[in-house]
Amino acid sequence: MQYRTLGRTGIKVSPYALGALALGTSIGNPDHDESVRIIHKALAAGINFIDTADAYGESEDVVGKALKGRRDSVVLATKFGRPTGEDPNQQGTSRRWIMTAVENSLRRLETDYIDLYQVHRPDAATDIEETLSALSDLVRSGKVRAIGASQTPASGIIEAQWAAERRGLERFRTEQPPYSLLSRGIEREVLPIAQRYGMGILVWGPLAQGMLTGRIRRGQQTDLRRAGLFKAFSDERRIDAVEMLIPLAEEAGLPMTHLAIAFAIVHPGVTSAIVGPHTMEQLDDLLAGADITLPDEILDRIDEIVPPGTDVGTLDQAYVPPALLDPGLRRRPSGERAAA
Repeated sequence: MQYRTLGRTGIKVSPYALGALALGTSIGNPDHDESVRIIHKALAAGINFIDTADAYGESEDVVGKALKGRRDSVVLATKFGRPTGEDPNQQGTSRRWIMTAVENSLRRLETDYIDLYQVHRPDAATDIEETLSALSDLVRSGKVRAIGASQTPASGIIEAQWAAERRGLERFRTEQPPYSLLSRGIEREVLPIAQRYGMGILVWGPLAQGMLTGRIRRGQQTDLRRAGLFKAFSDERRIDAVEMLIPLAEEAGLPMTHLAIAFAIVHPGVTSAIVGPHTMEQLDDLLAGADITLPDEILDRIDEIVPPGTDVGTLDQAYVPPALLDPGLRRRPSGERAAA
């Protein structure tokens, strides 16, 4: 594989990152031994970048088991911040939780250090300086090599960079947003701003939660759609776009999965795309497309179907700001409205 530099960290990573969300977990492949074999095969194929999280069930345990004797040749990324228990303090980005969460991840991963430690979701309840201060201490202690964030809006990226500069703290070196043929919104602001600050971009969801596998078609009932796992599968706008992309892939002589992943890593601001196979067969399919480069004429056709900087529908796991979730944050109290 042709390795890329992760932002300005100097760390070299593969354009495919192995996402471990489905490995060793009930939502993917609960077989730990097979999950370890999938990781080993990905490493043998040249993938040197693995991404997991403390909220992914037993995923960190499986990754730790798989990396025994191989740790120093792997760039290991994990995330913290999403709930991992009933205690309200077992989540978020406070110093109190960060210091506990990192020790838990180090133990499960069976390692002394984490190459990239990422905030899983923005945390409006915690001052960004509190978070950066705690993460800076982890970098200086040697437990973490670099820090990053995930699903941060453009304004949050700038705020974090300014806070780090103002306080002399470690700055976020990476961002992990969703990006695919159907979700191109980050091209508008997030990618240009990340490039301006020299940040590496590790994108997730390049197959749009399965919609870009070629298995989701209009009028067809697949196992995924019958199970009702994702609301996105019933979004007619996304299905319309998929129906136009499938013949384009056929015209290019490519499986739909290969078109989707090749698109996700062609943008100059994208360092790596996270691929999350559940089975060895899925990994084999993804690896078969690792050397594909899309020509300009195909990229131009894609732009006609899904214009640059636009999202077709939304991902079910996409971050939604508190101001959109809580009506109280966008409405004056009724007493004030009556007085006005």
